[in-house]
Amino acid sequence: MEERIASELALLKEKNLWRSPNLIESVSGVHLVIDGQTFCNFSSNDYLGLSNHSALQEAAECALRSFGYGATASRLICGNSKEHQLLEEELATTKQSEAALLFSSGFAAAFGAIASLMKRGDVIILDKLAHASLIDGARASEAIVRVFRHHDLTHLEDHLRWARATCPSGEILIITESVFSMDGDVAPLSEIVTLKEQYGALLFVDEAHAIGVRGAQGSRMGGMIGELGLSRRIDLQLGTLSKAVGVSGGYLCASRAMIDYFMHRARTFIYTTAAPPPLIAAARASIAIINSAEGEKLAQQLWKNIKQFSSSLGEEEPESAIMPLILGGEEKALKAASLLRKARYFVPAIRYPSVPRNKARLRITMTATHTAEEISRFTQAIQELSL
Repeated sequence: MEERIASELALLKEKNLWRSPNLIESVSGVHLVIDGQTFCNFSSNDYLGLSNHSALQEAAECALRSFGYGATASRLICGNSKEHQLLEEELATTKQSEAALLFSSGFAAAFGAIASLMKRGDVIILDKLAHASLIDGARASEAIVRVFRHHDLTHLEDHLRWARATCPSGEILIITESVFSMDGDVAPLSEIVTLKEQYGALLFVDEAHAIGVRGAQGSRMGGMIGELGLSRRIDLQLGTLSKAVGVSGGYLCASRAMIDYFMHRARTFIYTTAAPPPLIAAARASIAIINSAEGEKLAQQLWKNIKQFSSSLGEEEPESAIMPLILGGEEKALKAASLLRKARYFVPAIRYPSVPRNKARLRITMTATHTAEEISRFTQAIQELSL
């Protein structure tokens, strides 16, 4: 076994796929300190800059005094605090669903829900670029799994027609992201909803990168689903607390019956210690900000920053805060990341398996807390890359 592992690791290095996490010594807004040097971070998912907000710190400290650092057990034993219940109620309200359920991470929520829900004789149809958690949950289920080409509605309908004819008594689950995590593009949700209703399917939408960024003004927690007015027509809404919310964790919003089912069948919920109450309290404070006038101001500043960056590069306005610079080969992406790091910009190279082979890139993300000057200088550094 040791020889096999050593061989596989050597192959990763040979193919420029070796990874080594950066040791971050401190964080102040969009600035990181690594090896004693300060970098401007253009890779964070903290889109609204809320992870260091004083309101989150105060809420966490208050919960710490009441509940301590840890939840001490799973939710079904003695880890279910008032903070957990209140956050679930608030998420259900803001996502216009009957109920919500918190998980330790977005990955756990996606994997646990899909793997437990879909049975033998059912069919799962995924967008080709769906997140690994969605793919792994589908594979872990007993259902037949089919993949449709990214955003290809004709291909999706072909699979739906096949599924309905082949498994007439089975359930069909379509899975997509609303904002795709590596490309930053958005799914044609309205059209997908129409198809799912036409074929009597269920629809699971991952809103991880839409929450706080997209959404109706003054209600950014609604994400793309809320922005399009589709809340009542989508069966399962997945979200995370680790992107724009600035904390950590995942959740599902669905019907009361479906949430009760996951509470009794999703292994990633049943057998996991609950998230610490101080973290949940901080998430509640963050969501309150996102749904307030302050949150709307942050969202508008975020979009102002997005537009500044894209227009300065002569690009069309993006659909999200994620703007990939696709370079192709792994070596080229590593070189670009290294050159930017020398200029004190932190944008790690994203490579296979996070993205398809020969689609290595810099995954550039914008936040509300980047200044116009920082964006201008970063844009210049991008333009000066010699690859």
